[in-house]
Amino acid sequence: MSHCRNFRPQPYSRREMLRQSAMGFGTLALGHLLTQDGKAAETGRRDSKKPFLPREPHFPAKAKHVIYLYLDGGPSHVDTWDPKPRLAEENGKPFAMNIEPTQFNNIGKTLASPWKFNNYGESGIPCSDLFKNIAQHVDKMAFVRSMTSNFSEHTNANYFLHTGIGVQGRPSMGAWVGYGLGSECENLPAYVVLNGGLTPPGGLDNFGSGFLPASYQGSVFGASQEPVAYVNRKEATDTLQRNKLALLQKLDRREADRVHQEDQIESAIANYELAYRMQDFVPQITNFENETAETLKLYGFEHKTKGTATYARQLLLARRLVQEGVRFIEVTCPSVGHDRWDQHGNLQNGHQQNADCVDVPIAGLITDLDRLGLLNETLIVCSGEFGRTPFAQGSNGRDHNPFGFTVWTCGGGTKGGTIFGATDEYGYKAVENKVMIHDLHATMLAMLGMDHEQLTFRFSGRDMRLTDVHGEVIHDIIA
Repeated sequence: MSHCRNFRPQPYSRREMLRQSAMGFGTLALGHLLTQDGKAAETGRRDSKKPFLPREPHFPAKAKHVIYLYLDGGPSHVDTWDPKPRLAEENGKPFAMNIEPTQFNNIGKTLASPWKFNNYGESGIPCSDLFKNIAQHVDKMAFVRSMTSNFSEHTNANYFLHTGIGVQGRPSMGAWVGYGLGSECENLPAYVVLNGGLTPPGGLDNFGSGFLPASYQGSVFGASQEPVAYVNRKEATDTLQRNKLALLQKLDRREADRVHQEDQIESAIANYELAYRMQDFVPQITNFENETAETLKLYGFEHKTKGTATYARQLLLARRLVQEGVRFIEVTCPSVGHDRWDQHGNLQNGHQQNADCVDVPIAGLITDLDRLGLLNETLIVCSGEFGRTPFAQGSNGRDHNPFGFTVWTCGGGTKGGTIFGATDEYGYKAVENKVMIHDLHATMLAMLGMDHEQLTFRFSGRDMRLTDVHGEVIHDIIA
């Protein structure tokens, strides 16, 4: 059967179905639907016209915000947070364990860490010389040394880390947090990505909303003086801007009435309105003129090492976003002239320059949040998408290693001075309290007061969740 080109199937909304059904089936269903509406209202029903309204967590939360420090490329855990003396004892010898297939299969000999490890704090947790400044805070940090991933290739591993699934198209962890809790700031999105210049393999889908409403996708702020593209108002007057938005909203609502797809259209309208408010607010929050010289120095604004000032600016902005009520902030790394933390060769120089870029700013962020009384309510999480092998790739690099690596947390209910799990004596595979990315996601949600099994979205006939059908909370790192 042919149709005119204006024909479009129009699915009925629940209200439209009841209105047109009048008596009969509509009457039978009405009582049940009104009951469901009442239950939804009691639990903080999401309003598609106001998707960022704050919502109550499932249970009392340890944290209100997350800052995710993403070290793109896979830093080597055996050179940073997980010392392995046996690597030094057998340096240059054939690797003694059975070797799994690697990304490039250019397998060399056992490779000792070029950096020394020292014990820090009252907890005596060892850290390498790469992170001498962050190491001063180990008594506030928990180190999960037994993290694993299902993927050894960057793109799939990035999707897995960010969305819980190793393929593109699923909602990012930040989108789930915004969907679950809303935002405490009406002038900013619930989920912000501070991009230092290196978009991870897999692209912006790492920060997407997937099947969740588009309002919950990550809003990417760049590292320039105008961090949000086109945020500066182009119209001559505010009145002209408002009139354009009013017309756009009128046309969108007319389309919503015609096609009965209210949620999608309302998400678009909400995004337009938020963008309008951001035009005034973003320039204010990204202006650091009122910050003290001492604060700027604390974050590393004066450092000349490549990328440090950029990363310092990102982390100071992250602190400001927390102060404004943004729920989830992810921070990516600036370029220091190497392929991220992905040192398949030239390990010593590459890791050193990457560490020099982030060490002072991260330590400054922890100090600043702590002195402002914000660390207790802000969960900092730091990781790459996987670790690196304890044997060399070639002679002076390390290949990808998803079988065991380290993630650390700080603040937001973290049990400080904690080490959880362990890799074997070479640092190759997790052997004690092995955990996976789903467990990390479940733990982050728990610290935000959300049960990962209850945070669901109905899609394609199934209740979807960030942790899929997996995930156990790592209670040992929660205070």
